[in-house]
Amino acid sequence: MAKVFPFRPYRYTPTAGPAAELVSQPYDKIPPEQQEEYYQASPYNVIRVIKGKPEPSDNESNNVYTRAARTLEQWIAGGILAQDPEPGFYPYCQQFQHPDTGEALQRKGFIGLFRLEEYEAGVIHRHELTHSGPKLDRLKLARHTHVYFEQLFTLYDDPDLVIDRRLDQAAQAEPLLTAEEGSILHRVWRISDPTAVAEIQAAMEPKKLLIADGHHRYETALTFFRENPNLPGADKVMMTFVNMRGSGLVVLATHRILDGLAGFDPAALLERAQAYFDVERLDSTAALRNKLDATPADVSVIGGVFANDSGSYLFTAKNPTADPNVGAALQEVKRDLGARVRIVEGPAGATTQGRSLDVVILHQALLGQALGISEEDVREEKNIRYVRGFQPAVDEVRSGKAQAAFLLRPVGVERVAAIAFAGGVMPQKSTDFYPKLLSGLTMYRFG
Repeated sequence: MAKVFPFRPYRYTPTAGPAAELVSQPYDKIPPEQQEEYYQASPYNVIRVIKGKPEPSDNESNNVYTRAARTLEQWIAGGILAQDPEPGFYPYCQQFQHPDTGEALQRKGFIGLFRLEEYEAGVIHRHELTHSGPKLDRLKLARHTHVYFEQLFTLYDDPDLVIDRRLDQAAQAEPLLTAEEGSILHRVWRISDPTAVAEIQAAMEPKKLLIADGHHRYETALTFFRENPNLPGADKVMMTFVNMRGSGLVVLATHRILDGLAGFDPAALLERAQAYFDVERLDSTAALRNKLDATPADVSVIGGVFANDSGSYLFTAKNPTADPNVGAALQEVKRDLGARVRIVEGPAGATTQGRSLDVVILHQALLGQALGISEEDVREEKNIRYVRGFQPAVDEVRSGKAQAAFLLRPVGVERVAAIAFAGGVMPQKSTDFYPKLLSGLTMYRFG
């Protein structure tokens, strides 16, 4: 059962200044130049605790984590942060435009606490593998501060919209917080009425949850709780819960960029790839994008562009039954996939999950088999980067900054949920839920 709880978060007070100057994107979405912008925005911006600047003199007693803990205490003592007087859930609404279509959208959820459960309990489900580096970084921050500054983004299924109606009622009042970052408007309210709180808790209890964003932070919270099983409050983590039946759920593709590969040879890659794919050369990236969009959803397909090659390539996964020569090779890849994704077979043996397998087959067949990039290399982000946006990914290669870009189609939230609830796990950064939740809206202090 999904146990969710109201809480008394620490929040910025009016003394801190305008909310837009205090909040930030999630720590792992902030490049150095944006980190500096947040530093310049306010001496109280949350960046100073979630992603502080390292210093040359850093040591065990003075580093980004110890400075975060000291800064936190100074902000509380100085009235920059204060704890809300009563527990509640916090409706959170984001108004934005779809980055590809320009459609005006609204996504709503609520911030609360979730009692930690191991994945094996079947209450909360992941859909992506994780990297080891970010988990260690977040664990060190939790050990020093005993605060979760950022919410995980979690989905639940409520076709009757019971909770949505409560959120809509709360949104009739003036928001506690309004912040505009870029073109996205963020607003937060509070639900503290005991009847409403109890109704939300009861409605959530039978739900299965799906982590949309924040896998690293969830696994960090599990590790911290295992280390500190008797620390009050360490058995919970802060989340924003969003109904997957609600409007405004946007999932973008995350493309793969390769650079620094020794001896990278596109011609050899294309030859090896023919064991798994029908490979088509196209004259332009516009033609490639049109082909990707036009390919039926039940067919796995990947785009590729390579340095020193003006063409673009479409990789379409072969059907083993239609091409016996490729049967053994692709079946070997599919056996590897079996531990991660439930593969559904149609009457002719063709994979029917299509888009949900694009990223998995990319990692197994192209990166793993054809290029020899191991799962450990991917976990450690060796020679691989992730880019949102088709054209920015192409530009990385065309400008000479990268050796190759592999281009993917987005996976719908329904397919992501089906894979996760069936026990499957996709590769890292298989999805990009847009927009991100802001950090610093609420802070959960435990212990």
